[in-house]
Amino acid sequence: MHSRFREKMSRVLRSLDRVTSRVSTVLVVVLILVGVNVVMAWRDFPDRWQIVYSTLTNTVVVVMLFALKHTDNRQQTALQLKLDELIRALPTADNHLVQIEQAPEEELGEREREQIAMHEALRTEDS
Repeated sequence: MHSRFREKMSRVLRSLDRVTSRVSTVLVVVLILVGVNVVMAWRDFPDRWQIVYSTLTNTVVVVMLFALKHTDNRQQTALQLKLDELIRALPTADNHLVQIEQAPEEELGEREREQIAMHEALRTEDS
């Protein structure tokens, strides 16, 4: 039950992300926002309308934040898995870099310094 719910929510969030990332969706939202603001200005910004408008926009922002975070995490995980597979497939690659994002901060810092030193050495060789 729990995994079916998670999978369904994941599909809903991915669909929401796909729909909201279209240019046509942005145009529709902008037109709606301009329209609502014009009507509210025409009506002298009624307090009740402002409260409803504010509540709805805040709710949409929070939902979109979670949708974007979910799809971003999913894409990041997929990309990381692909990179890990490439590392494993190359005989000269350092297999210690597979899942390096899970390593402690000290190891990440050490690996980064090694990469920078290697990069600098390659640059001086080319000069």
